[in-house]
Amino acid sequence: MSPTPRERARIDTMERILESGRRQLAEQGAAALSLRAVARDLGMVSSAVYRYVPSRDDLLTALIVEGYRDVAVAAEAAAAGRTAPGRRFVAVCEAIYTWAREHPHQYALIYGSPVPGYHAPQETITDAARIPAVAIQLIENAWTAGELSVDAPMPPAGQALRRQARDLRTTLGTELPEPVLLRFAAAWTQIFGVISFDLFGQLVGSFEPGDAVCTFTFRTAAQAIGFTD
Repeated sequence: MSPTPRERARIDTMERILESGRRQLAEQGAAALSLRAVARDLGMVSSAVYRYVPSRDDLLTALIVEGYRDVAVAAEAAAAGRTAPGRRFVAVCEAIYTWAREHPHQYALIYGSPVPGYHAPQETITDAARIPAVAIQLIENAWTAGELSVDAPMPPAGQALRRQARDLRTTLGTELPEPVLLRFAAAWTQIFGVISFDLFGQLVGSFEPGDAVCTFTFRTAAQAIGFTD
């Protein structure tokens, strides 16, 4: 059923507000985000903007949810191919990296430093979880097909870390062995670490441009998890 003209107008106005918020992120950063500035940018009175987003934190939440959803869509599309799970895992990493380069300020909002005074509500966590869930599903596919190697030695894990891995197994409802989950945790943080290094200028003067070292890191991470292809 198509939206009514009033519903369509509300959707369009909300998109304009989000677009203005994205411009503020790019020009001033998340900490300076202001609904009054959004109202000025759109030629609206502040009270009209407040009917859509009651506070700055609500606007931040909307932008964060939008960012996570966009990354999730890109990751899910990359995982939907017919190649081996390991190759699709690398493709997922590449898709996240491409999105990050195309949307650096939104990436910084969701994966950079916390915004002072802002506490993310549960609704942001729901969409954020979709992204690692894509990777976990590929690992499970490889494990089920016998295409995941878990024989390589790994550093010892303390009791606290092993307990966290067991808790994660329960939360995910997965049968993956704890060592695989630990390898994934290390690899996943490595992946986002190299993306952040590239986007935030930490590779300038060394591995520049950063695309080659990022791809190498993605493949290294896939191998570390145990993908055999």
